[in-house]
Amino acid sequence: MSREFPISLTPPDWLVRNLRPQQAPVNRPAMVRAAVAMALPLALGLAMDRPAYGALAAMGALSGVIGDTADAYHLRILNIAVPQLFGAVGVTLGGAVQGHGWLAVGVLTLVALVSGMISTIGAVASVSGLLLLLNAVVGAGLPLPPPWWLAPALMTGGGLLVLLLALLSWPLRAKVPERTAVADAYRSVAALLAASGTDRTEEYDDARRTVTQSLNQSYDLILARRARHHGRSPELTRLLAQLNAITPVVEAAPAAHLAGGPLPPEIPAAVRRLADAVATGGPAPAGPALPAPATETARAVDHALRHAAAVVTAPDVDPRGIDDRLGGPAALRTRTARAARNVTLSANSWRYGLRLALCIGLAQVLVSILPVPRSYWVALTITFVLKPDFGSVFSRALLRALGTVAGLLIAAAVLAEVPWGWWDVAVMVVLAPLIPAFTPRGYGYQTAAITPVILLLSDILNHQGTALLLPRLLDSLLGCAIALVAGYLLWPESWHTRVGDRLADAVADTARYVDSAFRPDTDPAARARMRRRLYRDLSVIRTEFQRALTEPPPTGRRAAAWWPLVVAVERIVDATTAARVRVRHGAPPPSAAEIDQVVRQLRELSEGVRRAETLIAVPADLTGPADGVLEPLRQEVAAARAIASPH
Repeated sequence: MSREFPISLTPPDWLVRNLRPQQAPVNRPAMVRAAVAMALPLALGLAMDRPAYGALAAMGALSGVIGDTADAYHLRILNIAVPQLFGAVGVTLGGAVQGHGWLAVGVLTLVALVSGMISTIGAVASVSGLLLLLNAVVGAGLPLPPPWWLAPALMTGGGLLVLLLALLSWPLRAKVPERTAVADAYRSVAALLAASGTDRTEEYDDARRTVTQSLNQSYDLILARRARHHGRSPELTRLLAQLNAITPVVEAAPAAHLAGGPLPPEIPAAVRRLADAVATGGPAPAGPALPAPATETARAVDHALRHAAAVVTAPDVDPRGIDDRLGGPAALRTRTARAARNVTLSANSWRYGLRLALCIGLAQVLVSILPVPRSYWVALTITFVLKPDFGSVFSRALLRALGTVAGLLIAAAVLAEVPWGWWDVAVMVVLAPLIPAFTPRGYGYQTAAITPVILLLSDILNHQGTALLLPRLLDSLLGCAIALVAGYLLWPESWHTRVGDRLADAVADTARYVDSAFRPDTDPAARARMRRRLYRDLSVIRTEFQRALTEPPPTGRRAAAWWPLVVAVERIVDATTAARVRVRHGAPPPSAAEIDQVVRQLRELSEGVRRAETLIAVPADLTGPADGVLEPLRQEVAAARAIASPH
């Protein structure tokens, strides 16, 4: 007879979401690079009878391994090299104030403020700010060999070794990551078309989100690199043309889905053949053999697919005819000035910087007063946990504590059984690859992999052995407690989700998109950029909601209540695009009164979302011809306005 757990013993949903490992492919090349980059410095240090030098270089390599996440080679340079420069500054400042009491407290607090503020700029700046503060804490807390410049040089050298290993195959695979990204975008579109018109609604929605992510990644890779080449690279111009060519197919997919009835299998098969041609860069297939279209929706799919095939099969592409659908990046000087202005004037930047500075300052004061040996681990924990752009602070504190316990169990076996010396190199060869293997699974898994590595390197520097374990556990728990109280609970924005405002902005942008979709005076390229940015924004909002769902009540419960509206807005954008495609291929256009009616309802919904703490059902006053092109859109808007949060 089976027995069920009592309701009181059932883990809450937010805890299950936090502990569930994420699905991700294993990056074997990154694992090999991690093993070589972290074990080689240790071996060289032992061979030179300078094990501390090897440990410092391996610490630098650790930061490089954590940043080794990009596929494109030019992005690897940014993701690894730029943070290393900030890390060198950090360890220099930390070493300069080591043992200086309250001066160290003040300097680390100021570094935390700067680190937090620059972390709001973007992904590379976020990692750079993280490494600036981490290395400053390490420099102030660990004994470093003289002279003052040696530790920064060793740690930077270790990080650059990871970059060197990552770039070894660049001459042979210079543009392969970009081609692969565009080919993956084509394959994701093929999956979307295969699910269009079927009753597999969840599969279609997942495929559409995958298409959005693939297009975002592809445009980011190609436009960033094309900006450096000033549009002169024929290969990048060709890839951008191929990426633009798949956009009409993506636009036609919602129309095909709403029309009902699956598409002929020849259509997704043709897109997959185009994806193979893009990936190899070789001869493209002959024109696709497609069934004759009978409706305006079928004509839209047929026309878009034949256009994509023509672009992929074209031997040459005229760069003058290629527009950047998302807009090319501004010049580096312009972006730098804009980022500096945003950091200086942004309330969000100051708010996060002050939160981080408060927590680091409080930690340094506590460890200066309390008898905590080697207390740099407290500040390290806070630095890792208090990164809202990396996920929920509450979740990261919980996962940090659990991951540290798991990592300490591994470290206990290593420190107790493995003697100092060459055995450390062998252990590092085993432990280092676990970092890139476990990092995509979630923060707790990453912490479990990083903790024994850091403890092994710390032990090489101070030879404390298993005496490190209990203090490090207490330090981690203290750091998590400080981050939760001073960096989370004391700030109302942490437990009042802000996704409502962002969703209201997205609804307002959707109203503008609906208004422009059927106006003949709207530039098609501008309309395409508007749609792409809207899908990108909705993807970001979805990510924010997923983070909020990992928070405990009431934040997680409130986010779950708003979740159906996120899905509803995505469906409104799809319905708008589908209507636009139908009009372009022969359906009667809607009247101005019909358009204004939908736009007004969306603007009212946006204002209601912005003002409300909880969703309130509002009946929509939408009328129009039942067989009109806007009827599916009216139904989606009415459904969005009818959504109410559970009480």
